[in-house]
Amino acid sequence: MVAAGQTCGVAFTREAIVPQLSLDEGVEGEVAFPCHRVAAAAKRSALELATALAAAFPPSPLLRSVSAKGAYVNVRVDPESLTRSTLELVLSRGNRYGHGEPAGPPVAVEHTSANPTGPFHIGRVRNGIIGDTLARVLRASGTPVTTQYYVDDMGRQAAMVTWIWSKPRESWPEPIRKAVEGEEAPEEKPDRHWGRPYPAVSAYLKEHEDAREEVSLLVQQIESGEVPQEHRKLAESILKGMLESLARLKITFDEFVWESELVRDGSVNRVFERLRACPHAIQETNGAWAIDASSYGLPKESTHLVFQRGDGTSLYIARDVAYHLAKFARFARVLDVLGQDHQLHARCLNALLEEIGESRRPEFVIYQDITVPEGGRMSTRGGSAVWLDHLLAEAVDRARAEVLARREDLADSDVDRIAEAVATGAVRYHIVRAAPDKPVVFRWEDALSFEGRSGPFLQYSFARASGVLRKGEALQPPYPFDAARLSHPDEATLIRIISRFPRTVAYAARTGHVHAVAGYAHELADQFNRFYHAVPVLRSTEERSSRIALVAAMRQTLGNALDLLGISPLEAM
Repeated sequence: MVAAGQTCGVAFTREAIVPQLSLDEGVEGEVAFPCHRVAAAAKRSALELATALAAAFPPSPLLRSVSAKGAYVNVRVDPESLTRSTLELVLSRGNRYGHGEPAGPPVAVEHTSANPTGPFHIGRVRNGIIGDTLARVLRASGTPVTTQYYVDDMGRQAAMVTWIWSKPRESWPEPIRKAVEGEEAPEEKPDRHWGRPYPAVSAYLKEHEDAREEVSLLVQQIESGEVPQEHRKLAESILKGMLESLARLKITFDEFVWESELVRDGSVNRVFERLRACPHAIQETNGAWAIDASSYGLPKESTHLVFQRGDGTSLYIARDVAYHLAKFARFARVLDVLGQDHQLHARCLNALLEEIGESRRPEFVIYQDITVPEGGRMSTRGGSAVWLDHLLAEAVDRARAEVLARREDLADSDVDRIAEAVATGAVRYHIVRAAPDKPVVFRWEDALSFEGRSGPFLQYSFARASGVLRKGEALQPPYPFDAARLSHPDEATLIRIISRFPRTVAYAARTGHVHAVAGYAHELADQFNRFYHAVPVLRSTEERSSRIALVAAMRQTLGNALDLLGISPLEAM
């Protein structure tokens, strides 16, 4: 309906118009176009322009009316035409409904990238859920996406793990040995096993300078290329366990970028050369190099950006510059998902990119912390963390109890399968439903509710729709329908919501607001349940086949939305 052209002296394009449309249904129409922004170009008042545009609007069988009110052009869609076109589109496109055609330059989405020092806590997993959902949404919009995990195997944190495990257990410092004794379990996951001493090591180093010096020497050794054999093996083993946890949440990656490779291939040295040649470069008396970043609007205490130590080793910020230059060389758009505690680092990174004359910048998706009702921000180093594996285990136990309370007839294997899907879907949805800039308090009663804004509610709605189609012997197309038969207000509302799915996907891809997809999925499921209770489907007569087609279209749309959210649809619960 939106095409390029010129009307009333104003040039219009789809790209310019669509983001400005108001799609909140009101008494004047389903779609409204505000004329404030374009009125100046037309040299008219917004009210005059709205009146002229409404009068010049071309007739269409899809539209019932076009009118002006104030500075808005209001469009009312013909409900029967909307019903026909929506159902035809959904049922013909199937799994591709809501998806755009492949187009656009390649995009990199880097997310999660937690240090290989131990298991994930649930605060970290918000990064992975947001990043994975964003990648899914971008791909659905037609964008070619590569997801990356940046493995920091060069820093002090990874060296701390190698330092302790390079020593015989009997020679471990007593505070560290006592902290881990008796906690290990047989066949423990590698991230938990090898990462278990990490919090105790972190605490020990704060009080013992000799141990800190040993770790510093190990960092120098690693960066010089003399990497202890066990260092890479430990990092790979811990990372393997971490990825197993993420895989349960359907989070995977296309590429793993090992930080050590950027040092080994000379990328970091080339960054050193460029930074040392910058006008704000400073060499300190101990031989270290830094950038005076006082002109970049950083906090006063952060304007001295050291990028190379006096011993020649690099700091994380220099390695991150090298990493982003490598991404800029391959991708037209670079997206980084970062926790709010990395906002200052993001600003420092941009300052160094500007300092070396790099015109491009990454786009940052910044998210707030996850806490539990007991309170407190989680920290791996501080030992105050709720592990993802423990969270998922408890989620499965709770989900299994909910499933058994509803379905005593299920076989044990079906209970296990459904409980796993419900548990992981509950965790993903509970975290992604909130805007990234809003903190999340993880509450079991909200996450695992079969009513309200929750993953289980979406899965239950999908299962309910599947049950209707199964009882109606209509699990497979075709789904014949008569648009004129779908005139009940709850049917009309459901159809309008279904029709909005493609633009919801496009909006989330354009803005990175993936929580919009979560909100949309709940709105769709909620309206479907209203429709289900308001009108008979299988017991109806003339409307039966048309209502079955509507249920099939809703089920397809909800299933597509669940896929973008990384949640498993369930045929029965």
